[in-house]
Amino acid sequence: MRGCFFAAVLALIMIVVMIGALIAVLAGRVDFPSNEPVPEDVPPAHGAQPPAIDIDAPGRTSVALYEWAAPIAADTGISVPALAAYANAQLIAEKSWPDCHLNWTTLAGIGYVETRHGTYTSKLLGSKPSIDDNGFVTPIIVGVPLDGSPGFAEIRDTDQGKWDGDSEYDRAVGPMQFIPETFRTIGIDANGDGVADPNQIDDAAASAARYLCLDGRDLDTPQGWTKAIYAYNHSGDYLVKVRNAAAHYALREHP
Repeated sequence: MRGCFFAAVLALIMIVVMIGALIAVLAGRVDFPSNEPVPEDVPPAHGAQPPAIDIDAPGRTSVALYEWAAPIAADTGISVPALAAYANAQLIAEKSWPDCHLNWTTLAGIGYVETRHGTYTSKLLGSKPSIDDNGFVTPIIVGVPLDGSPGFAEIRDTDQGKWDGDSEYDRAVGPMQFIPETFRTIGIDANGDGVADPNQIDDAAASAARYLCLDGRDLDTPQGWTKAIYAYNHSGDYLVKVRNAAAHYALREHP
């Protein structure tokens, strides 16, 4: 009987471990082993330079970067549309704010920490978000209500629920997790459809680039990069996570 008891306990433990692994996979929180040591300095290293394209051309200019993005996406686990959007945003920054020196690896680091590049959901049995053929994240990713609960600021509704579906409090929205009021002031239409949409990966990445480059920040300096990340989320833990993910992407590997 004692042997049967221990066998039953062992089986129960195995079931719990398997369920935990399944939850991690479904929630998009799988950690990948590092192939190389991650440099701890900031700013993180730059990734491969995207080719020059006409960022003022009509339509989704990021599509012109898909061929460049494909092999890097295969190495890093970032989807091609997301990686192309980050690179497209870098090129927009190079033209619009040339002294900012923003690299796509920083945007990718933020995208990884925020939503696993538009694929994260905390709903175990819900639909896992993905980026469709037009660059929209579906279903949309919406954060918790900013209602002043412990650990959260209180931000009353600013968009009448247009982006976050909440007409009482604001919530972070989209693959780069913008608060509606912030997106209203810095949102960029980067896919050429005439609307700046936080749920569209090109728009979200370009808007994040603009936000990081505000106030004349130079992201090639430790001070400028640090200030930019703290402007996005003033947390030392957040900064380290973004730095580490960006450093891995510069090495063309999973974080």
